[in-house]
Amino acid sequence: MTSRPAVLDLIEADCDASVGRAFVAVAAEYFEQTRSREGRVSTAHTPAGLAARFDEPLPRAGHSVESIIARLRSDVIPDCNRLFHPRYVGHQVSAPLPIAVWMESVTAALNQSVAVFEMSPVGTVLEHRVINWMCALAGYPSDAGGTMTTGGTEATFTALLAARNAVLPDAWTNGVGTDPPVLLCGEHAHYAVTRAAGELGIGMRNAIAIRSRDHKMDPDALRLALDALGREGRRVLAVVATAGSTATGSFDDLETIGALCDEHGVWLHVDGAHGASALLSRTHRRYVRGIERARSIAWDPHKMMLLPLQAGMVLVRNERDLDTAFSQRAPYLFQSGDAAERVWDQGTRSFLCSHRADVFKLWVALQRYGADALGELYDHMCANARLFWEEIQERPDFEAMHEPESNILCFRYLGPGARDHPERSDDINRELRERYNLSGEGWITATNLDGRRVLRVTMMNPRTTAADIRDVLDGLAAVGKTL
Repeated sequence: MTSRPAVLDLIEADCDASVGRAFVAVAAEYFEQTRSREGRVSTAHTPAGLAARFDEPLPRAGHSVESIIARLRSDVIPDCNRLFHPRYVGHQVSAPLPIAVWMESVTAALNQSVAVFEMSPVGTVLEHRVINWMCALAGYPSDAGGTMTTGGTEATFTALLAARNAVLPDAWTNGVGTDPPVLLCGEHAHYAVTRAAGELGIGMRNAIAIRSRDHKMDPDALRLALDALGREGRRVLAVVATAGSTATGSFDDLETIGALCDEHGVWLHVDGAHGASALLSRTHRRYVRGIERARSIAWDPHKMMLLPLQAGMVLVRNERDLDTAFSQRAPYLFQSGDAAERVWDQGTRSFLCSHRADVFKLWVALQRYGADALGELYDHMCANARLFWEEIQERPDFEAMHEPESNILCFRYLGPGARDHPERSDDINRELRERYNLSGEGWITATNLDGRRVLRVTMMNPRTTAADIRDVLDGLAAVGKTL
């Protein structure tokens, strides 16, 4: 007879609410500290410096909850990026909605897998319900569907797999052959598109970038490309349009592009990972006019709906497109049943079998705040980007690279060093960003745009105010004068 492991007593002790309250208190302290603008926005340590802090042997024996909580406070939280700090205006990662943060612990405790109904009865039904809500927002018909994903990269890959199945229905068995179809996308498309071309076996050289006009796909150039491919007898896997590009937050003309795709009988996928949340907004919804023409849409609620990572989704105008995209079946899991009966198992239309029930936090966020309020948050963050743009218009030491259509703005420092030495302006802007971020006063990001190194802000924190925007620009200008 085997002895009872002592760790079972620790597991039972950790089920007590007092342990949960200890961890929740750490998160609540973080919310409070960032509200009061205490502490640094990000770390000043190098990777090697942080690695030295955690250079320790594998724990063979456990530690007390109290010591772990103390170490979270001393060693982990202070040097994490503080996305809830109002002067963090960096990458497209949200300061997440508190109600969704609290729901994460419930989701983890339930530990449901939404791939199969019998493994997550409520989670599966809720995912279908929420997906149907999102499909309706996009203007899709009643036979639309989709699935939650880890993010926009998986969502776009899934959609393009469905498109590949439509063009090459035997690709799962025979591959794509020696004459693969081509994939068309804008030159500012997310790298997930060209990555998918490689992963799907059509090859990255068959991913054709369509030139841009004002950082958006040029519909005239797309028409020329589609006409030329038609004359050459080349098959087109899909056209990928972008709603809310990573670099500038710009929106392609979905109405015109959709009409072109209909005319040429081509699958249109919209990468709306960032910008599809404009569907919730009364004032910005116009930027996604025509999205209902797409056969598939990628959408990340963990971006502009402010959910904690991870929470993405892929939507398709016809749910059967996802069902037929995955030809493999596991009979011990997926039940075929009557052909007329709805297939509830999400594993039949997803890459994931261990499919976390991230729908719970999305459902809870919608229940708590409502879709209209989330749309107001979208407008608020976009308004902050416009405030940043307007502030730059009044400052001769900065130049905006575009007028913002969403919550993203690219700009450049044009202070004395950059004006006097234009050949070094890229290096100056690069160094400016690095020094400012190391100061801990704020945090911004950067990118390459039109062949130049530019500074970039993304408004993902509803706490950011006009005063914070001025502080960021003042801080950047102060650092710029030292270069």
